[in-house]
Amino acid sequence: MPDSINKIYDIAIVGGGPAGFSASIYASRYKLSNIVFGKIIGGTISEAHKVCNYPGVSDISGYDLGMKFFEQAKELGGEYSSEHIMDITKEGDTFKLVTQSAKEYVAKSVILGIGTNRNKLNIESEKKFLGKGVSYCATCDAMFYRDKTVAVVGGSNAATMAASLLSDVAKKVYLIYRGTELRGEPMWIDQVVKKENIEIIYTTIVIGLEGSETLERIKLSREYNGSEYLDTDGVFVEIGSVPNVDLAKKLGLELDSMNYIKVNEDQSTSLEGVWAAGDCTSASNRFRQVVTAASEGSIAANSIYSYLKNGKVCGNSTEIY
Repeated sequence: MPDSINKIYDIAIVGGGPAGFSASIYASRYKLSNIVFGKIIGGTISEAHKVCNYPGVSDISGYDLGMKFFEQAKELGGEYSSEHIMDITKEGDTFKLVTQSAKEYVAKSVILGIGTNRNKLNIESEKKFLGKGVSYCATCDAMFYRDKTVAVVGGSNAATMAASLLSDVAKKVYLIYRGTELRGEPMWIDQVVKKENIEIIYTTIVIGLEGSETLERIKLSREYNGSEYLDTDGVFVEIGSVPNVDLAKKLGLELDSMNYIKVNEDQSTSLEGVWAAGDCTSASNRFRQVVTAASEGSIAANSIYSYLKNGKVCGNSTEIY
């Protein structure tokens, strides 16, 4: 168990995704005491049906990849807490982190790897049918829809991956997208197009959810096959995400026009002692991939090593391995 209050960590890492655990791995190799906070090991990647583009790993589930990050970080000495960080304040040269159970931790530096929040449909009855037909995680809930009819809303990688996964379980999958052609990796698009039980509906959005106790049908923005309604047992929402920047705002960090945390080349933020890595940042062309999140986490740890060793930020510490 991590020793809260009495111990001062070199780095407190908020976020248990690839960025957070990569930062922990590198921090431990630099002999920096560190602790990772994250409710879900692996973060959002744990929900991925398959990860096929991480170098050296041709095909692995997101959950298994997240566990590999966690296990390596733990083996090297990094600590982990499943508690949620509610507040961070700077007190002199250190930072105080407070969890939802009011535990307090102190660290010399902080890395925010807080990821993104999934976008919602923002229509009436969405909350009513949550867990009763509305889902934001195909990997988590696909098996509830064996031999049933489902719809996936979205047209990017997340949506095509979800549709492909669901097609192996469900009887019928509708992929509903507001655009005129699918976006994302051609490999996933090709899989969706070739699946006989996937039907793509373009230039359409979902504007209503209906049913008694559970979802029974969805209302479309235009008629499809002669009706504006589509009978379906479930709808999976895959329409992107927005940066999770509540803690960043509390710390007064500078954000860009899209609310991503602005970072320098070394992943440092506008507040001394705070770095950010992964999907929540303005770095890596906002590519939001496991490989970029992991690289940003390692860069942040490298930068903090230089910061603590030299008393200043030094993002070009290429002599440290």
